[in-house]
Amino acid sequence: MSTTSAMGTPPAMGDPVFEGVYGPFSITGQDRREVLGYRLALLTTAIAQAALLAQWHWVGPDALWPWLLPLAAGLGLALRWIHIYLRPLHRALQLFWLAGCLGFAALAWASGPGAMATSLAANGRWIWAIGPFFAALAGIGFKEFFCFRRPEAIGVTLLLPLALLGHLSGLLDASACGNLLAIEAALLVVLTLRKFPMEAAADVGDKSVFAYLEGQRQPSNA
Repeated sequence: MSTTSAMGTPPAMGDPVFEGVYGPFSITGQDRREVLGYRLALLTTAIAQAALLAQWHWVGPDALWPWLLPLAAGLGLALRWIHIYLRPLHRALQLFWLAGCLGFAALAWASGPGAMATSLAANGRWIWAIGPFFAALAGIGFKEFFCFRRPEAIGVTLLLPLALLGHLSGLLDASACGNLLAIEAALLVVLTLRKFPMEAAADVGDKSVFAYLEGQRQPSNA
């Protein structure tokens, strides 16, 4: 969670008040906007990933790169607005995202945008370059499972590394990897759609914990 979100904005009249571990806190309009942004960004990621895999399966591996743009933007924004108590973990997921985006850029430069999927399928070592991107996505899956115990979330967390490491090691053939990724993409769509009926407070978490951790950091910063 960002520093602004952790400290919160002054509550308005009618904002719901909750009792946290370290004191009461309110869910503000800004919190609700951030939660909506997170959910929409994660839905964009899910749709882009599913569309990329569907095009790969039904049309072929050429010219898949346009789907990478909403995929990268969606995941980046989701990591911007996600609420995670531990700032080092939050920053680590964002660094994974950045490293994976740079890996995709290197793959596009080496093979050409239209041949990225073909190069990836032929040379599993490219997983080392783009793997951090999907590690960040798996990290979101783990966070969602840890917080809400959704079975589809643990599916996202486990199937992504299993498919990629299986391809990297050569233990899984292309068909098996594709099937695992297809299942993971479907689970991610289900996960994101199930989040929209939830109250914003569920994704915000205990803001008193964020405020407490921020207060613990400030003396060391000073």
